[in-house]
Amino acid sequence: MMFHTVPFILGFLPVCVAGFFVLGRYFGATVAQGWLIACNLFFYAWWNPAYLPLLAGSVAGNYAIAWKLQHAGASRAWLSGGVAANLGLLAWFKYADFLLHIAVPAAPALHIGLPLAISFFTFQQIMFLVDTARGNGFGLPRLLPYAAFVTFFPHLIAGPIVRPAEIVPQLAAGGMIRPRSENLAAGLLIFLLGLAKKLVLADLFGGLADIGFAAADHGASLTFFEAWYATLAYALQIYFDFSGYSDMAIGLARMLNVRFPLNFDSPYQATSIAEFWRRWHITLGTFLRHYLYIPLGGSRCGEMRQTGNLMATMLLCGLWHGAAWNFVIWGGLHGLFLVVHRQYRRLFPPLPGPLAHVLTLFVVILAWVPFRAGSVTGTLGMLAGMAGCNGVALPRMIVSAFPPLAAVADPVSMMPFLGDARTLSFPEVSACLLLGWLIVLTLPNVHRMTERGRHWSLTAGFALAMQALFFAPHVAPFLYFQF
Repeated sequence: MMFHTVPFILGFLPVCVAGFFVLGRYFGATVAQGWLIACNLFFYAWWNPAYLPLLAGSVAGNYAIAWKLQHAGASRAWLSGGVAANLGLLAWFKYADFLLHIAVPAAPALHIGLPLAISFFTFQQIMFLVDTARGNGFGLPRLLPYAAFVTFFPHLIAGPIVRPAEIVPQLAAGGMIRPRSENLAAGLLIFLLGLAKKLVLADLFGGLADIGFAAADHGASLTFFEAWYATLAYALQIYFDFSGYSDMAIGLARMLNVRFPLNFDSPYQATSIAEFWRRWHITLGTFLRHYLYIPLGGSRCGEMRQTGNLMATMLLCGLWHGAAWNFVIWGGLHGLFLVVHRQYRRLFPPLPGPLAHVLTLFVVILAWVPFRAGSVTGTLGMLAGMAGCNGVALPRMIVSAFPPLAAVADPVSMMPFLGDARTLSFPEVSACLLLGWLIVLTLPNVHRMTERGRHWSLTAGFALAMQALFFAPHVAPFLYFQF
């Protein structure tokens, strides 16, 4: 079940929230938590009930290991075994075919189905085991709050990757079962703003990006503007798609009196690649820093070791997104960018703010090309088009209206890989991209807006979001569902 569908918004959500508070009022917290877990499992099973035992077994198994960590006095052995079991499960379902193809290129694919959200609930349970072994400050929770935490539907499918110490105490708190009008109102507002981001903006730019990248993957030669417009559109699509999802998750949790940490903080406004990663998918960055980079040695060792730690972290970050070389390349590029930034900052004075912002944005957008492209061939084809290797073309009508453009662009009757290939596609797509980039580069995000700004934003997008919700020809899934 997806947040931006009619069955979820008009069916699951009101029944789940109302049932939680009614049962909590009349029967207490334990019954309300049981109801919430049942709703979470129903939400997960809506996609494919065959994987429900895997999720339930993962919850039970990790809780049993955490109990051993708390009581058996053999923390290191149990922790290592628990982490290995979680990673082994993830590796089997997500990476078995990828690793097999590397080892034996001619081997037939195993065609193992990928359980929904396995990357997210695996990471969160690894955090739980590690924090329990370290002493998490609140002890071993009861099974029901823990199960409610892992399966909590607002973050189950695509994050945020929240730390147990942040959420489990909230789910176990007695006051959670009492409805609070301020949380219901604020949560619904944030949810609707995220819904508009997804349905109005992300899906619009996704349609533009898909045309260009599909053409590149099939070997077509994209001209300069076709390649750049597709890449710029994808950069906006993934921004609004994941930012919208994160807002919806935060809003849904807030309705149930749970506060999630901020997961998106206007990352395209960053003036360095390090700052970008402090703003983009914040909870994933926190996990990688505290549970991978620092345990590897972090910045406490020599320069070569620091560089290796950073590259290893980002390569694994890329691989976490998917079992394909394009994700590894994306992670490697960001690792390289971070290493170069670290060395530059150590040796030279900082760049002026506007120049640093432009450079950061350029390398981030450039790295989205292999991330989105379906193959290495598609990546190279898109980059060739962006470099102008296939020429520069503009609609004949545009060149006729502005004759100096003839010096740099070939007039063509249509641009087949931009929009729907009509002559007017170029100005229409240009206007849409300009609006999208103005939003991400100049406006505050939802969580930094004033209350008045949130209401104005909701007013501007509500009608379009409702139209897309009820009348869109198909439902485009969130991009992070595939991870």
